Amino acid sequence: MTDTVGKTPKPAGPFSAWEIGLALRYLRAKRKEGGIALIAIISYVAVALAVMALIVVMSIMAGFRAELLSRMLSFNGHMYVQGQVLNDPERDLALERLREIPGVVSVTPLVESPAMFQASGRATGGLVRGIRPEDLTSMTYVYDSLSQTARDMFGKGDYGGDYVLIGKSLAQELGIGVGSPITLYSPTGADSAFGNLGGLSKTYVVGGIFSSGTADYDRAFVFMPLEQAQLFFGKEGLWDIIEMKTAEPDRVEALREPVRTAVGDGNLVSDWRDRLAAFWGALKVERVAMSIILGLVVAIAALNIISGIVMLVKNKTRDIAILRTVGASQFSMLRIFFISGATIGIAGTVTGLVLGLLFCLNIGAIQHFLEWVFQVELFNADVYMLDAVPALVDPMDVFWVAMWSFFMSCVAGLIPSWQAAKLDPVEALRYE
Repeated sequence: MTDTVGKTPKPAGPFSAWEIGLALRYLRAKRKEGGIALIAIISYVAVALAVMALIVVMSIMAGFRAELLSRMLSFNGHMYVQGQVLNDPERDLALERLREIPGVVSVTPLVESPAMFQASGRATGGLVRGIRPEDLTSMTYVYDSLSQTARDMFGKGDYGGDYVLIGKSLAQELGIGVGSPITLYSPTGADSAFGNLGGLSKTYVVGGIFSSGTADYDRAFVFMPLEQAQLFFGKEGLWDIIEMKTAEPDRVEALREPVRTAVGDGNLVSDWRDRLAAFWGALKVERVAMSIILGLVVAIAALNIISGIVMLVKNKTRDIAILRTVGASQFSMLRIFFISGATIGIAGTVTGLVLGLLFCLNIGAIQHFLEWVFQVELFNADVYMLDAVPALVDPMDVFWVAMWSFFMSCVAGLIPSWQAAKLDPVEALRYE
């Protein structure tokens, strides 16, 4: 007992229990007690709604971006090979070597040439893609949209037969359907003893109508069996390009060297980022711009905390003076009001994250419920090729949203807290 007598009590450290307890008590205090409960609730709700909106919008944007890229890459492929391997006598062995590369899902030789399409007195231009019937399965959206009859008829007959596949938009533009004749005009034809014949035309039969999920592709492309396309365009035995699909399109860079090794030197290896560079760049710019705009919304919502803490400091001027008089430091005052502001922001951030994630994970059910309540179609499946709004939650997006909201809440709480720390207790108590 004698050891404890006369000893100076050890001061509490930063963010001690008494500082946290006093900060939370101030937030709960009623208006007549000098509290800011109502303003704290408004600030909390504003931060929560802003964070929720940011999570939902970024997830929907990511969902549309992923869906669009998935459809485009399903149609176009992920990697391409051009060069002397296309005319090499042992090109089939090169195809086998490409298929054996880990991560490569399919390898497809193609013939692509521009052509004019005419039917029902109407004409338009586009591209004819010659493809082997068995390679249609690599184009998931196209293959799934075809009827079983169209799949069976495609490629049957001499030199691949006379059945072609056209896109849904092209069929609507020309006013034709399955079984209708369509005439194709080629700017170049087969070579003969008199030179290139050029300007060949032939009438084919529409064997099926596909839908890739991208209207531009459905309007511009006609699929023809590879052997028939080689004959029609005067490219017998030739390929224009080798197209590959990979298990992970985002990591095609790692496959460039194995692909070069498989096809040998003197060949050009490219990937979808080269062909879709403008589109990919636009998506990244849009993502950054939208993130900045929505981030400002969160910042504005967090600024509500400033007004609340300013009023709290004003109402608690006498308390601050008394605490300073009995030994509380300036930094203790700063931490008390900083904790009050940060608590509002953290609570709003956590609530916003939970609400945003729940909304994204149940967005289909929410959409259908709203359609049932208001008896309107919010998302036309015929236009977007989707039955619900896509939402893809990216963990990194969620992390950065949480960090940004937490940072802005701390900044908003720090500004008025600094003013509270600088308050002179003598001046505060002069008129008490």
